[in-house]
This record gives sequence, C-alpha cells and structure tokens, in this order.
Amino acid sequence: MPRLPQLPAVAAVTAAVALLAAAPPPDGEQTVSRPRIVAHFDITRGQTPENIALEPDGSADLTFSVARQIAHVTKQGHTHIRATLPAEPNPRTPLVGDDIVLGIARAHDGTLYVTYATGTGKTGVWRVAPGGRPRQIAQLPANGLPNAIGLDERRGVLYVADSVLGTVWRVPQAGGTPTAWATGTALEPVPASEGGFGVGVNGLKVHDGAVWVSNTDRGTLLRIPVRRNGSAGEVETRATGLGGIDDFAFTGRGNTVLAALVISNELALVRPDGTHTVVLTQEDGLSNPTSVAVRHRTVYVPSGAFFTLRDPNLLLARLGEGGHGG
Repeated sequence: MPRLPQLPAVAAVTAAVALLAAAPPPDGEQTVSRPRIVAHFDITRGQTPENIALEPDGSADLTFSVARQIAHVTKQGHTHIRATLPAEPNPRTPLVGDDIVLGIARAHDGTLYVTYATGTGKTGVWRVAPGGRPRQIAQLPANGLPNAIGLDERRGVLYVADSVLGTVWRVPQAGGTPTAWATGTALEPVPASEGGFGVGVNGLKVHDGAVWVSNTDRGTLLRIPVRRNGSAGEVETRATGLGGIDDFAFTGRGNTVLAALVISNELALVRPDGTHTVVLTQEDGLSNPTSVAVRHRTVYVPSGAFFTLRDPNLLLARLGEGGHGG
C-alpha cells in the first residue's frame, strides 16, 4: 500500500480494532517463529516493496512501488533489478498522485504480471517475459487503483483488485479487454463521511476454486467462488476485525491465512473460523508489512515502510508444525 495522506489519522483507531478482534491461539495450531530480516532496502531510492511472487528456488520477486521496479531477491538477501516500468510524465493516480507498481504474479514459465497505476492510459496490467522488457497487455480505468493481481493458469485469466473502484477485474492472460468480474458494497471503500480512507478491495489470491480478497477499509477477508462458467458467485465474508489488512497468503491447502496488517505493523494468523492471532510485530522487524508469501515452511513478509518511513525490508520466518487449516 503506497503512502496515503489519510492513513495516519486513523492508524491508532484501526490498530486498536485489530487488537480487540484478536483471539488467543488454540493449542496445537500453526506458529510463526525465528523471524529474520534478509534484505534491507533504500527508501530514498523508492525501494518500497509492495507485493511478492516466489520463484521455484525460493527467491522472491518484489515490486518496488515508488521506484516502478521489479526486484529479484535471493534467500540470502542479494538484490538486483529485473525491470523498470516506463515513467508517466504527468501521473494522476487516485489517492496517491504518483505512478506506482503494485501487484505481481508469476506464471509457471517465469513470466511476471504486474499492475501499474498512473491515472493515465498506462494504467493496467503489464507483462515481463523472462529476459524481456515490460509490455502493457491490458488497460484498466485511469480513475482506478489496480492493486493485487492473481493468476489462474488453468482458466488462462488474471484477476485484479481495484482498490478505488471496488472492483475485481478479470483479464485474459494473453492480454485484451478486461471485464468487471465482481463488484458490490463488500468490495468498495468506506465513504470518508463514515471514517473510510478510500481503499477497498486490496489483496487477492486465487485459491481452491475461488478468488479471495481483502478489504482494507472494512477490515475483512472475503471469498468469491468461481462458478463453472467462470462468473463470480456471491461474496462470502470469512473474517472481520482485521484492521488495516493489506495482502495475505494461505499457509497450505486449507483456509488458514497469514495477513499483513499494514498500519499496525503486524502479521496475523487468520483461522478458518474467522478468528485471528497476531504472530509477528514491529519488534520482529515489520515496518508497514504489505504482503505475504509462503513456500513450504518459509514465510516471506515484505515491509514497505510507507508510514514509518523507516527500514523497508524483506523478512523471512519459520512456519511451525501443525495442520494446514480447515
């Protein structure tokens, strides 16, 4: 989540809601331990990690939102820039103002797909083939904020969460015209008159026959079934009280989730019944965590430092033994 001027005003309230909603961990459930920062980034160069996709060898591809870059980070913390998206001379991105790269997804052949928000015709989905340059494959509304992106290679489609327009877009993987796949109040931001700060549907994952999304303003985790014909089913609320939720990841094949709570500098374990427990905090090294990835027993958490303005980083931790959720 890029820095928004409205957020600091509600940070304390949102963090308090998150803490009040947290439930104590039951015996025998998954744990997150041994956190360590493997890479520190330079905020003065716009190296603010927003989203993450993992490579087969356990290395990570990160979007540096402000720098408009895709960075590759090894598990030892070595970093190099894979691609930089073309600058927009006159960006008019809603809420943010600047041109920023947000979500990222990886295909099995190594192709990367990212969302780029500029407030102009460059807004949309961009593809970076292995060794290639970024190329726009779909244009999304300039008055929106395309955020997280998920790939369903079986169906050959991409899903994009638009945080301003409260829409999940469906885009052909090969590129082309997007479709407003899911809309509705559950995906929309909360009006400013009701205490919202303009960020609705935010994180997104394709998981077990459904598209799961978070809503930052509403503090919710939602599941949208994919019907046999590819259309969206009814939106299901799976968890509430997740104040300042950004992106998230599943811990395995079940429905247990690790969610980045960007404002309160926390990582929460969200159980299938909707209750949650904070498992990492700012004391562990989190600095406005923006997204999560899980590979086997390794948890990856990028921190963008959008509000702390201190130590953007990539943190790795260990997922403890236990079930994979229900």
